[in-house]
Amino acid sequence: MADIVLHGTKLSGHAHRVELLLRMLRRDYAFADEPRPARARPEFLALNPLGQIPVLRDGDMVLADSNAILVYLAKRYDAGGTWLPEAAAEAAQVQRWLSIAAGEIAFGPALARSIAVWNFPEGAEPARAKAVSERLFRFMQGHLEIRAFLATDHPTIADLACYSYVGAAPEGGVSLAAYPAIEAWLRRVEALPGFVEMPGVKETIRA
Repeated sequence: MADIVLHGTKLSGHAHRVELLLRMLRRDYAFADEPRPARARPEFLALNPLGQIPVLRDGDMVLADSNAILVYLAKRYDAGGTWLPEAAAEAAQVQRWLSIAAGEIAFGPALARSIAVWNFPEGAEPARAKAVSERLFRFMQGHLEIRAFLATDHPTIADLACYSYVGAAPEGGVSLAAYPAIEAWLRRVEALPGFVEMPGVKETIRA
């Protein structure tokens, strides 16, 4: 069994961003599927008492929260320091986009997708999630018109943290057609060695 185990689901953008970094760091890992009912089991709650995915086990180390896991993996396994730069200004830019991933992306395209696909959380307002998405995408469009990647001139964990739910925005009814710079950035991330797509919900259901 691999020393690294990633607990999540294949339709989770939070798990997908971690899987992308593991692949790009060329780390062997096992994927443990944890659908929602399984996260209430005592065994899973022992890993994360909040009952949330993803969770990473690396030997005896157990860590929850996708962005925290990205930081850990970059610090632990990226000897060159490219995925999480040490320079103060670059590190701050990475942190800014990790905050956006946990803020505007989580409450914009990620939430819109969750509402559209699973009607979860109950009572959430799709119009508000789409408005947050569109405001964010207008900002990202301008930002990426003069940059290849989000935080620096090369890919970092900022790009992986933001990619999955932005790329899946159409599943939540948020079109990317008006944002060509975002679409070009998505293609650049997809061209990175080790990239793997997050399965589309419709394709997964058909399978």
